[in-house]
Amino acid sequence: MTTHPEAAVPDSLFDDPQAEERWRARFTAPRVTLPTWAQDAPDRCLYLSNSSGVWEVYAWDRATDTHRQVTDRPNGTSHGTVSPDGEWIWWFADNDGDEFGEWVREPFAGHPKREPATAAAPGTHAGYPAGLEIGRSVTAVGAATDDGTTIWLSRDGGPATVVYANEHDGGVAALSRDERFLAISHSEHGDNRHPALRVLSVADGGTVAEKWDGPGKGLDAIAFSPVAGDSRLLVLHERRGREELLIWDVEADTETELAIDLPGELVADWFQDGTALLVVHTHEARNTMHRYDIATGELTTVDTPPGTIGAAGARPDGTVEYTWSSAAEPTVVRARYPDGSGGVLLEPHGQRAPASLPVVDVFVPGEGGRVHALVARPANVGDGPVPTVFSLHGGPHAADEDRFSAYRAVWLDAGFAVVQVNYRGSTGYGSAWRDAIEGRPGLTELADVAAVHDWAVSSGLAAPGACVVNGASWGGYLALLAAGTQPERWAAVVAGVPVADYVSAYADEMEPLRAFDRALFGGSPEEVPDRYRECSPITYVDQVRAPVLVLAGENDPRCPIKQIENYLDRLAARRAAYEVYRYDAGHGSLVVAETIRQTAAEVAFTRRALGLA
Repeated sequence: MTTHPEAAVPDSLFDDPQAEERWRARFTAPRVTLPTWAQDAPDRCLYLSNSSGVWEVYAWDRATDTHRQVTDRPNGTSHGTVSPDGEWIWWFADNDGDEFGEWVREPFAGHPKREPATAAAPGTHAGYPAGLEIGRSVTAVGAATDDGTTIWLSRDGGPATVVYANEHDGGVAALSRDERFLAISHSEHGDNRHPALRVLSVADGGTVAEKWDGPGKGLDAIAFSPVAGDSRLLVLHERRGREELLIWDVEADTETELAIDLPGELVADWFQDGTALLVVHTHEARNTMHRYDIATGELTTVDTPPGTIGAAGARPDGTVEYTWSSAAEPTVVRARYPDGSGGVLLEPHGQRAPASLPVVDVFVPGEGGRVHALVARPANVGDGPVPTVFSLHGGPHAADEDRFSAYRAVWLDAGFAVVQVNYRGSTGYGSAWRDAIEGRPGLTELADVAAVHDWAVSSGLAAPGACVVNGASWGGYLALLAAGTQPERWAAVVAGVPVADYVSAYADEMEPLRAFDRALFGGSPEEVPDRYRECSPITYVDQVRAPVLVLAGENDPRCPIKQIENYLDRLAARRAAYEVYRYDAGHGSLVVAETIRQTAAEVAFTRRALGLA
């Protein structure tokens, strides 16, 4: 077994104690997610927080304003929900970040009666989470394994019965308020990137209605109306080349497309009386929020500052609660009350994260159209070219936005400009832009990165010999692929939890991701081997010139460790300049101290590679 050089983790990044304290404080500052509440007991809420140093589930009783840490696990917990009556908390227990496990439930007040879902709903089994819906008497649980997707229904805690089992990817989507209907998402047509919907009768498991818009047009169920007896289901569609909204009455099997005249893409949820929707609108990496009256079509803006809304919801009294941040300002949980007033809703104890610098928009012509990038320049460095990090987001179906990032901020503090590219494959720019990578993933995105890189150098922002490409997950894959296909552009490469050897990754990754890859590439490695070979970083490993840092999780089910070792072995055989940072978790870490260690290793490695240390 090859021994690979380990990345060094410095004790500090900055000589100035205040600068050192500032960058670390952005990661350690206590943060909370938007609280969710029990439908029938809205004072009982759940949120995630890093207050303990690890992201865990917390319970909040608003009536008494008491908070309780629910979970306490070495690698953290990222999924939790509360039952409609507020009596039970459910959270997902995996093994050391491998994402394979089962749901656990415990009383809202504490865990003396903590029990696995196999006890709460006997007959279910462990798997990768594929949705959970909890009603007053009905629980729907989904799990994915190498055999496909299984969905169970349990009534009043009794034995669970299988209502759906299929080799294709799918999952639980929504349960109607009166618990008569269960909506599921499925990809029986072979494309889990553009799913279809099926509504089942909870009484007998039979099909009530189906909806599929055909190849290349996905449907996502958001939620049933919160009004009992109302069979309307809010659905996201893309019939006109962007994400829009429709309301589907599943009992009558009729639908109404909502004509909302806003550019960009939309997502929404219900106001609790079922008469209006809370709409979050995304356009050019920023959000606005609106109330949409279903009967009249009237759209009213909910006043929020410029920036990004991470999550939003409407309380039973009409209060709108949401998380907000911008590149310069840290995340805060805010409320907008029915009388028009507003303020901070929930702020954990401790020092708030220090602010950072704003981003500006750049639009660069590319081979597939105009490429949008967000650019931040470090302070106090003059007007000349500076070392520049091209930070590529994961997904690929995600986007960089004008939101706060402690990670972006530390690079700025270290004297690097940061360029974030919303390459083809990103969301928020229409279906055609998102799907343009089909059949040639990786190489398509890097053509857009190259166009932005050319702009950054020619504009005088980026120092030509000091450009760095980095990213994690899909961004890590792109970084490694860039190292071999664009070696003349990059002075250093940082790849977190990447796909490095696509054929080997496909063999070992979780089945939902294999389904995603088949949809993206047009088949499996056996069916389209040349396509996987063309788009795999290991194909180009002999062309890599720049020093490479790879960060890898030992238990990662998405970008498994073996395929990363294959790539590292090839670098070692060439005696290339590279380092590796391995950690005992999965696809990233929920432990704040671990995130800090990884970030310090990345910045220190890059400085050494560029001769700046």
